[in-house]
Parts: sequence; structure tokens; C-alpha cells
Amino acid sequence: MSILFIGGGNMASAIAGGLVARGRPAREIAIVDPVEAQRAKVERALPGVRTFATPSREAAAGAKVVVLAVKPQQMREACAALAPHVAQVPVVLSIAAGSRSTDLSRWLGGYARIVRAMPNTPALVGAGISGIWSAPSVAPADRAAAKAILEACGEVVEVEREDALDAVTGISSSGPAYVFYFLEALEAAARVQGFDAAVARRLAYATFAGAVTLAQSRPEDPATLRAQVTSKGGTTERGIAALEAGQVRAAIEAAVDAATKRAAEMGAILGRDD
Repeated sequence: MSILFIGGGNMASAIAGGLVARGRPAREIAIVDPVEAQRAKVERALPGVRTFATPSREAAAGAKVVVLAVKPQQMREACAALAPHVAQVPVVLSIAAGSRSTDLSRWLGGYARIVRAMPNTPALVGAGISGIWSAPSVAPADRAAAKAILEACGEVVEVEREDALDAVTGISSSGPAYVFYFLEALEAAARVQGFDAAVARRLAYATFAGAVTLAQSRPEDPATLRAQVTSKGGTTERGIAALEAGQVRAAIEAAVDAATKRAAEMGAILGRDD
């Protein structure tokens, strides 16, 4: 199965690298990027991958999946360039935030076999998670092919409604930034307690990574695990009380809601023809 990426940035390179690591021949992957330096970078990182400066009949020839991996602001222009060459491609997979399938279809000259996905940056290290939605016109085999591409860099969660991808954006696509924010705060708190920068970072990172590993290894939900380490009258209880007093839980919910609403706003803005 030949795969064509439109856009050769970090996410496209990570997915292509994941596919090659899983055994896909590099010659079956093509990447279009207008920047010569970026094409050269891809060629060095993934020897054998074919690169092109623009979408063309040659680039799209034999492609079973086209992956739209450009920034949302560049999507309209990228689709317009691809439109003359996409009719025979079984499925188009978009991994850009905000761009709605109806808009993608219009920009692609009426092409309707579209799968949309929202990955996150841990895909760069093979530890991502993506939400995926398929248009009704996409054949089951082509839906599976799109999903398999994303699985090269992590887990995939299927959603039944396209607008649910906005919530995926608010939760898992923006989510790594929330985690980094928490790590930043925990590291800063350790510095306040007198630890130097290196030790503060080790304490913060190892605590977070260890807690996630423990949670994934146990059947209990996070609330139960939290209760198990919160002894009555102990230090953890006092710390959790401070978090509750600061309404940290409500702030996290507000962050997800704000990011979700912004994803919807971006889709509306980017899809306007005016």
C-alpha cells in the first residue's frame, strides 16, 4: 500500500518513521513538502522515502491513502493543489485540527472519502493517541488502512461523530501541554523547597511517570488509587485538600472545555469562503 503525505513536518515524519519501523518499505511512502531543506531532512532520516516539491500526478500515482499533514491555515491551498490528482485515491486522511470534512471535500473538488483524525505530540516518540472519525462513504477496508497508519505511532480511539474530534482536541491533543504545565509547577514547587534544578526535575518527572505506569498496571480507577495513597490525617490528605481548595479539578475541566470550544471556532473560521 503506497501512502502519500502532503506536508513533511514533525508529525508526518513521525508517522512515516513509525510505519518504516513496523516494517513498511520506505519506497512505499511519498512526502510532498515545498521546502527543500525539509525534504532533505526527511530523506536523511528515512532513506528510500520519495519526496516531491508539489502534489502531482507522479506523486499521487498508486497511492492508496493520502495523509493531509499540513497546518490548518495551509489546508485550503494544499487541497486545491491536490484536487486534480486525488480522484482515484481510495481514502484521504486529515490529521489537522479544525478542518471539517465538508470543507475538505469542497476544497478537494467534491472528493468525499475522508477520514479525520486528531493525534497528539507524543506520537513523535511512538506514544501518541489519536481520535479518528470516518465519513459514511469510506469503505471499511479503507477506514482500517487509515487507522493502521495512525497506529504506527500509538493508540487510536474511534468516535462516532465528527464534532467529537473537537473534544478529542481539547482532551488529548492539547492534553500534553496540561501535563507539561503540571510538571512545570511540580518542579517549581520542589525548587521552593530547596532542591536544585536537576533534582527538582528528576523528582517531578519520575513521580509523574511512575504514577502513570502504576495506574496502567492496576484495574482500579484513578479515584480509587488516589484514595489508597491518601491516609486519613496524613501528608497526602493535606496536599489534596490544598488542591481542592485551589479548585484545580474545576480548572482542568475549564481548560478542556476552552480548548474544545476553540477547536470548533477554528473549524468555523477556517471553513469560511470570505
